[in-house]
Amino acid sequence: MKNYASSLKLFLYRYFLIFLIYQICNIFFYVLNTNYFDHITLQNIIGSILFDFSSISYITFIFLIAHAIPGNFKYRQSYQTTLKISFFFINLLFVTTNLIDIIYFRFTGRRSTFNMITAKGMEKEAVGLFFSFIIEFWYIPLLLIILSILFWKSIPNFKNKSEIKHFTKEKFLKQSFYFLTSAFLLLIICRGGFQKKPLRIVDAAKYSSIRNTPLILNTSFCILKTIFQKEDIEKVNYFDKKKLDSIYKPILSFKTAGTVNKKNVVIIILESFGHENISKKQTPFLDSLITKSYYFKNGFANGKVSIDAVPSIISSIPSLMNNSFIISSYSLNKTNSLPKILKKEGYTTSFFHGAFNGSQNFDQYAKASGFEKYYGKDEYIGPEAFDGKWGIFDEEFLQFFATKLSSFKEPFFSSIFTISSHNPYKIPERYKNKFPKGTTVVQESIAYTDYSLKLFFEKAKAQKWYNNTLFVISADHTSSSGESEIDKTIIGKFHIPILFFDPGNPNFSGVNEKNFQQIDIMPSIVDYLNLKTDLICFGKSFKSTQNFAVFYLQGIYHCVQDDYYLAFANNQVIGLYNWKKDPLLKNDLQTKNKFKTLQISNFLKAYIQNFNERVIDNKLSI
Repeated sequence: MKNYASSLKLFLYRYFLIFLIYQICNIFFYVLNTNYFDHITLQNIIGSILFDFSSISYITFIFLIAHAIPGNFKYRQSYQTTLKISFFFINLLFVTTNLIDIIYFRFTGRRSTFNMITAKGMEKEAVGLFFSFIIEFWYIPLLLIILSILFWKSIPNFKNKSEIKHFTKEKFLKQSFYFLTSAFLLLIICRGGFQKKPLRIVDAAKYSSIRNTPLILNTSFCILKTIFQKEDIEKVNYFDKKKLDSIYKPILSFKTAGTVNKKNVVIIILESFGHENISKKQTPFLDSLITKSYYFKNGFANGKVSIDAVPSIISSIPSLMNNSFIISSYSLNKTNSLPKILKKEGYTTSFFHGAFNGSQNFDQYAKASGFEKYYGKDEYIGPEAFDGKWGIFDEEFLQFFATKLSSFKEPFFSSIFTISSHNPYKIPERYKNKFPKGTTVVQESIAYTDYSLKLFFEKAKAQKWYNNTLFVISADHTSSSGESEIDKTIIGKFHIPILFFDPGNPNFSGVNEKNFQQIDIMPSIVDYLNLKTDLICFGKSFKSTQNFAVFYLQGIYHCVQDDYYLAFANNQVIGLYNWKKDPLLKNDLQTKNKFKTLQISNFLKAYIQNFNERVIDNKLSI
């Protein structure tokens, strides 16, 4: 039994070696992203350790079997060498994802899942962005190399403790007992204890404030928990049908008197133009345009990644799943969408995105949502303007966009998604040192895109269609970081500029302080154009008396209603705050204001129930 005991001890040594490496990753994750989190508590540390042990146990379970299964074959040199090499590379792969997330977290606000790292539509850009990542964040690959060397050198080899003798029935029974006992204990650690349900991503909220949940989780756990996830959402049954409809019903009817106002519609989606960049000398043109527009001061994104923005803006579909709708199993559901609605009114429709065709599945979604034409990098005609990594620089592509708009039959509806303020934040060499660099790596490219937007409007202003066009401008999501503490709260992470600009109607201007989301853009355009239609719509018109915004991040639902913000997870409220009086969200009002807690939580439950049912049953359109 000495060899068998030696094999088990070897597994335990390797197991705790991986645990130590995870702690190193956790320390770097916190130290390099300190500004994103609240102060660490003992409860945070306990929660983090629990999730680390769970993920490590899942990953190493197969190695426990290999080390503890009864039999003398385990003690062969070839077997042990294969085991060591496999253990090294499999665990190193998961460690690598944790190191990459040190940086990627800044952009998404959450730990990466399997669906995020395998998302379709990024294949062509992957190589260019990979090398840009290495250059910009060189210390992450360096840390990976150092950890890899230390890890390999620290993995002990198996040494026979005694002569290998004949395998007897007694040995088999003893080893079987140790094997089954070890496997049982490791399974308990995998599931996080003896509780009814195994540990889930959303359970991180039990051990921390909402802001600190990424610290509790590790990327390995999030990948493992989503790798076999077939369905994106599940039906819930908070209310019966009558009660559900009385609280919230996502059917909007536009039947106002008057003729249809067939203005052209142009939606401009600005990459990473979060509210934290407005009025900071980075966006002088957009700042000036805001003063002439109908501006939504409390505008919110529906997601933290670009592929969440397009269905939200174009089809009023919120991002309430772990998968983005575009890459989910429901992406081809029949939906309402602006191109379909406007096509019935005689509009020509088109979607523009200067990146590689197929990037982020935008071309596929554009087709599914009813756009007649898609213009990507392949369709671009103009001066050489490839940035070498991602696509066509914003200046040239926006000029191309303006030219194409002039060729379309009116009325037209068109949308463009800018790209230059996306990592690797490249701007043309001729503009080096022309724009303020700001305090974050993205801000120079934001200033460049703002300048490109100015040139676009200068060209558009000279066109016949300009005064008969409604321009809608929205960021896709916030930047990777902001300067103030408010920018780092959950409210700040989703706060973006949204504005409607109608040069032919100067009276349509001012500041709207109601809560307004990307999903509100579609019904607002329909209402502004005075179209006659009924819609399944999870947003609301800018004329509505409703005042809510709903978004979702890593298992937690967030609802902003009037001056209050409520967080909801595991079918229960985990926080209520007056976000205007308490912008840093320090004072939880759940027990102090039970009426408001119940009111907002019931609305949110009805919203979730309606969304999940309609998405699953393919009832997103009338």
